[in-house]
Amino acid sequence: MDLIQSYDEEEAVASSPESSPPRMLKAKSSAPEVDDTALALTVASVNQSKSKPIDPTQHVVLFNPTHEQMWAPIYGPAHPYAKDGIAQGMRNHKLGSVEDASIGSFGFDEQYNTFHKYGYAADPSGMHYVGDVEALKQNDGLSVYNIPQSEQKRRKIEKNREEREGEEKKEELVPEAENPATEAWLMKNRKSPWSRKKEVVQGELTEEQKKYAEDHAKKKEEKGQQGEAKGEHYADKSTFHGKEEKDYQGRSWIEAPKDAKANNDHCYIPKRLVHTWSGHTKGVSAIRFFPKQGHLLLSAGMDCKVKIWDVYNSGKCMRTYMGHAKAVRDICFSNDGSKFLTAGYDKNIKYWDTETGQVISTFSTGKIPYVVKLNPDDDKQNILLAGMSDKKIVQWDINTGEITQEYDQHLGAVNTITFVDNNRRFVTSSDDKSLRVWEFGIPVVIKYISEPHMHSMPSISVHPNGNWLAAQSLDNQILIYSTRERFQLNKKKRFAGHIVAGYACQVNFSPDGRFVMSGDGEGKCWFWDWKSCKVFRTLKCHNGVCIGAEWHPLEQSKVATCGWDGLIKYWD
Repeated sequence: MDLIQSYDEEEAVASSPESSPPRMLKAKSSAPEVDDTALALTVASVNQSKSKPIDPTQHVVLFNPTHEQMWAPIYGPAHPYAKDGIAQGMRNHKLGSVEDASIGSFGFDEQYNTFHKYGYAADPSGMHYVGDVEALKQNDGLSVYNIPQSEQKRRKIEKNREEREGEEKKEELVPEAENPATEAWLMKNRKSPWSRKKEVVQGELTEEQKKYAEDHAKKKEEKGQQGEAKGEHYADKSTFHGKEEKDYQGRSWIEAPKDAKANNDHCYIPKRLVHTWSGHTKGVSAIRFFPKQGHLLLSAGMDCKVKIWDVYNSGKCMRTYMGHAKAVRDICFSNDGSKFLTAGYDKNIKYWDTETGQVISTFSTGKIPYVVKLNPDDDKQNILLAGMSDKKIVQWDINTGEITQEYDQHLGAVNTITFVDNNRRFVTSSDDKSLRVWEFGIPVVIKYISEPHMHSMPSISVHPNGNWLAAQSLDNQILIYSTRERFQLNKKKRFAGHIVAGYACQVNFSPDGRFVMSGDGEGKCWFWDWKSCKVFRTLKCHNGVCIGAEWHPLEQSKVATCGWDGLIKYWD
């Protein structure tokens, strides 16, 4: 017992705090340690952002916003790029941002007009009324747009009754209506702004008024005559410079000499200058040899004159044709050479008699003709085609003077007209950088040629064999197109080396088809070999632009050139 008691006492002493300090054991956990500071900040920011309105510039929302947040007005500092603090994307009115209210436009108009007519209107909530309460009770809360039919009928009857009473009062006030000082007269003579003017009976004119009316009528008549002609009027004159118009045998001066024949079929490139014709005071824009014979040379000048020169004998100017008020753009002989066409910048096309110098007829549409052509068929020499500045090709019958057809497909001014395929078709080029092929007499394009690399083609000539077209392209090259069905570009034949950009230099062939010829912007005349496409020879012909070059139809080695220096030169 004593041993047990002593053991109990020792245990009690060991467990008392005063006897020894307590042992602290460290708690252990198998879970990793977590820093909850960032989590607490995120939760706090989300809770804070849930109470704020959404920023309209924010692209991503990290929580589900409430309805109040989505539709809350925008708060915060002013937008840095707007004076009034509204971002440009939020602005839909010159005063800022305007939003539709909870009331529709029809409902607003209804209440607005009702208030102005009856003095009351419904609150947008639809629960209360504002304005005149008595009028509201009297009309049973009606608006201007929902008046019952019975009320409408009653008002119509009242209105008709008032109109009848007003008419009766007017009849009673007839004596007063005759007095201009009364209200009745003003009401009777009140004029509606939509009423027609009353016809005033014209009294006799004074002498001064009669004279003015006559002068006005004359001016109007003259203006009408000019309008009919459409082009600028200029007196037609012609001067003969030769010795006599007929020789001792009675032959006209335009007849070809009997001994004019082709020497041989082989053409040669000219080397030297034979003759110079100088008569134009300004540049020469075009030259044409007399058809088939070439004993005369027709020239169109920028001095408004057309001259015809002798080639074989004297080499002098034979006749001058003056009928244009502005520079002459193009000329064209008829098949027999007895007549020719001229086109001027005065908007007139004139048909001349070569021998007498008389103007047979004048044509105009009020637009500038850039090219004129007669149909090459002998039985259609009365058909005239003209390419105009208003994108049209106009066809006239010379006998009647009427327009018989208009070919209207081009998108720019028409520059050339070239007949192909036995004159059944013709090819036109334009400032729209395209070629179009037409059936003669049918204003429908049968072939349209336009490529991104193409340039405008202000001059086109047909090869003597009729199978090829040579087109002067403004990117300083001559392109060759087939005249067969497909009008394909011949990529193997290309003539280059000359500078023609900006100038409508004429391109031409030798009569045997062995050489291609063209002027250029530096006054040179270039000759290429048709087969090899190589430059054969260049001649320095003019000081300015060499605009035209024509090969003589009979004398195979002779060429005429014209330039903007006002000279026409003949080369052999």
